[in-house]
Amino acid sequence: MLQIVLLGTVCIHAQSVKTYNLYATADSLYALGNYTPAINWYAQVGSQKAQLQIARAYNAIGNYQKAIAQYENVVAADHNLQIARFELGKLYLKTRDFNQGRKLFTALTAEDSCNPEYWYYQGETFRELGQKSSSLVSYKKAITIDSTHLRSLFRLGKHFIVQQERDPALLYVDQGLRFYEGDVSLINLKALILYNDAQFEKAIPWFEKVLELQGPKEYVYTKLAYCYYKNWEFEKAKSAYKTLLEMDKTNADAYFGLGTVYQRNEQIDSAEIAFKKAIALQDPILVREYHALANLARSKNDLKLALDYYQKAFQEDTSSPYGYYQICTVADQYYKDPKLRLEFYENYLAKFGKDNSYYARTAVRRIRELKEELHFLASE
Repeated sequence: MLQIVLLGTVCIHAQSVKTYNLYATADSLYALGNYTPAINWYAQVGSQKAQLQIARAYNAIGNYQKAIAQYENVVAADHNLQIARFELGKLYLKTRDFNQGRKLFTALTAEDSCNPEYWYYQGETFRELGQKSSSLVSYKKAITIDSTHLRSLFRLGKHFIVQQERDPALLYVDQGLRFYEGDVSLINLKALILYNDAQFEKAIPWFEKVLELQGPKEYVYTKLAYCYYKNWEFEKAKSAYKTLLEMDKTNADAYFGLGTVYQRNEQIDSAEIAFKKAIALQDPILVREYHALANLARSKNDLKLALDYYQKAFQEDTSSPYGYYQICTVADQYYKDPKLRLEFYENYLAKFGKDNSYYARTAVRRIRELKEELHFLASE
């Protein structure tokens, strides 16, 4: 009997060692990002903890469908495992299954009403579902529990900025900044609050800090340039607008802003140049749209309308051989008079020359054919 007991003890110990070794190998692979091999090792263990790690591994490699299925199996086996439900809820959010996320986080907040993360994520699901008032209640609950919950403070601050309610926006943003003065998202909100309130001088250092922490951003330079201008710091304003144009030479608003600064600084010639560039950049280029409409007209066999659209497209870009070639081909189909059709092809060669392109070769061939047709008509 003693031998049987000892044998059983040895077997249990051996099994524990094997399980430990499987876990150790799987955990090592998981920690190093070798998620697929880690899944295979965890599968050999088969415990609840191993099943949860498999769900996390699928999530880590981006196989969200399998991750959700695995999490749901874990939760079905033990509904009291809050960590699995919490991670599943966040995955529902990531995959835009907001209603399932709402149900899950509502249940979690009911079970543990002192967890600010549960309230925050419940707020996120409400926000994504368009239930703004409910999301605000959740975010406020999160910061009631934890006054330093930055993400909830950010959401509340942003909401009130959009609603143009300055005082509550400042209340939440300043509360977050008191806890973490280097949070770039809150710094950006602080700058926007002051900018929207026309406190341009006070907004300047906040926008400058955003650039310092986040690097060049067009929207920041746009607002900062205007702040400099309103604060009579013309050289800084010009520098900011020029930086914008280095980032995007087609930025008509930047040219207009630069022109306004030049004008205020009595640099009239420079202002005129900047304004003209702004105007030129705002001229609509509709080649693509006219070609699309022309193609639609051709599909309806409305050659007259197609020809009209192709001509409008060519007026937008008179340097395009392709654009004028489309005019030639539609005119060739639409007009009965060979003289008129010939004129279009001759105009093509006059505009773009006799190169070896398909369009030029076709124009030369059609000119020859149309001249032969005219010769036969004249001889009849």
